[in-house]
Amino acid sequence: MPDTAVAEAKPLGRAEMAARVARDIPEGWYVNLGIGIPTLIADQVPIEREVIFHSENGILGIGPAPPPERTEPWLINAGKQHVTLRAGGSFFHHADSFAMIRGGHLDLCVLGAFEVAENGDIANWATSENDTAPAVGGAMDLAAGARRLWVVMEHVTKDGRPRLVRRCAYPLTAPAVVQRVYTNLAVLDVTPQGFVTRAMIPGLSFEALQARTEARLHRPA
Repeated sequence: MPDTAVAEAKPLGRAEMAARVARDIPEGWYVNLGIGIPTLIADQVPIEREVIFHSENGILGIGPAPPPERTEPWLINAGKQHVTLRAGGSFFHHADSFAMIRGGHLDLCVLGAFEVAENGDIANWATSENDTAPAVGGAMDLAAGARRLWVVMEHVTKDGRPRLVRRCAYPLTAPAVVQRVYTNLAVLDVTPQGFVTRAMIPGLSFEALQARTEARLHRPA
């Protein structure tokens, strides 16, 4: 698909992608936020809504990013970004954090990814020194322990290669665990038949979206 077709459809920015995910998280859920775009989700939940955000380094009850003059230097998330605590929030030992993850206490984990395959495989780490995620970290535990796994990422790479693929080329983080994918172009569910397109940005056709996707897309029933 020509790049102009996507540009005219106004792909979502990173904050808009995070807001789109935030809108779908039910009240009262405990949600882990991975590094990258997922960390922006905490900025998009109104204070009157109760969504309890978790960070694997040992925080529960993350609030929005602080203004520079109110930064607490010792309070950071797993991506080493400064955060705030909402009322009732707490921080604790790394081992306790992973007990929460492995014990199945998280309703949802939202991760970034390099690729997601049509069967729900996720690849979100690499061994290159130039990559921002040079090791798998806690993503394997989160993929196995959280009750649901959503991914938020750009639909294609900077050089135009699809990230929604038939089979992942990067090393897998976990097989067949992703239930939903949010991109700057669309929202897609992972089903037994593959990717089902649930929403697209205004002005983008199904055919144009398919042209930016390696895996076959399906329309909702």
